Amino acid sequence: MAGRIVVSAMGIISALGRGAAAHLEALRVGQSGLRLPRHLDTIYAQEYLMGEVRPGNDELSALLGLPAGNNGYTRTTLLALVAMNELVQATGIDTLAQEPLAFINANTVGGMCSVENMYMDFIAGDTPEEYKKYIDTLDCAESTLNIARFFGLKPFMATISTACSSSANALILGARMIQQGLVKRAVCGGCDSLSRFTINGFASLKNVSKTACRPFDRDRSGLNLGEGAGYLLLEREEDALARGAQILAVLTGYSNSNDAYHPTAPSPDGSAALRTMERALQKAKLAPTDIDYINAHGTATDSNDAAEGKAIERLFGAGAVFSSTKPFTGHTLAAAGAIEAIFSIWALQHNTVLPNLNFNAAPADVLIRPATATNHREMNHVLSNSFGFGGNNVSLIFSKA
Repeated sequence: MAGRIVVSAMGIISALGRGAAAHLEALRVGQSGLRLPRHLDTIYAQEYLMGEVRPGNDELSALLGLPAGNNGYTRTTLLALVAMNELVQATGIDTLAQEPLAFINANTVGGMCSVENMYMDFIAGDTPEEYKKYIDTLDCAESTLNIARFFGLKPFMATISTACSSSANALILGARMIQQGLVKRAVCGGCDSLSRFTINGFASLKNVSKTACRPFDRDRSGLNLGEGAGYLLLEREEDALARGAQILAVLTGYSNSNDAYHPTAPSPDGSAALRTMERALQKAKLAPTDIDYINAHGTATDSNDAAEGKAIERLFGAGAVFSSTKPFTGHTLAAAGAIEAIFSIWALQHNTVLPNLNFNAAPADVLIRPATATNHREMNHVLSNSFGFGGNNVSLIFSKA
């Protein structure tokens, strides 16, 4: 059995930019990345704000030294490669090439972003040669395989798809594999890109907002979809110290559960969210009063915010310090758990409560209010929630080393 599992490197790209510096500045000043999409070809392009990453595919390809045009990489994979490259640069490819390594990736839409633009040619049987390389990219594992190939890694690979909690579950699996001695290190995270398939599906559920989302607000009207990728390197504390790595945080607690209440809605009393957070605290051997900040799932939908808000209130009381960061990035689906874990670690490192943008008034059924401004307080432990469709719930706890 391993000792403490630590985070020793991270990589990220979202609507706020790429890399730590761009994100930290946007979070500090409260600058949202939501805007009307420029790259997504959809009838909703002038209707819905989205957390679209600014660079187009050719720009992303250039950052990676890849040719422009149809180079065989979907936008999903390009986003993942840019985020992963930041982690690789911080760690060193030689360290990651040492076996045994696990790469646990999370994804929900695969290469739908590319394939849906080629679909009419596919079904007409008139497929241009340059499109054929995309035919089998719909699989969620397509990005996983291409990331490993791009960086020349030969890890144990797995792809997790549990909706919005996918990359948070990837972190749990990576930590457990290290604890059981199956691998020495694990790169865990997730990626997703915007697609017409996604926006049409969420629009059919009538839970997409045309304006900037308002998590936990009385007048919330739905979520904004986003895209991006985030990856974290997990390893044993002693291994990180032996190679002189900076320890960013300790993964002290985690829990996942499934309430099986409804395909797209959580149990309304918040019991499932409550149970997941309680078990994460038990794993970390902490009390609710030990948690200094909660990065809530906070989608700004009626059902999620009511259930999560009730659960936070029941467990942490009137003094709970929490916020949702989705008004910054939009809901990045499979990438959300990893991106928000990174945000939580930054909050911990900088002793900074991240603001819940666009909040004006609390709903009648939840008494607690999210933090609405960036402020500083001493932090030792933070909790990050990811609650997905189908009742797939994850809570992660990060602590200072």
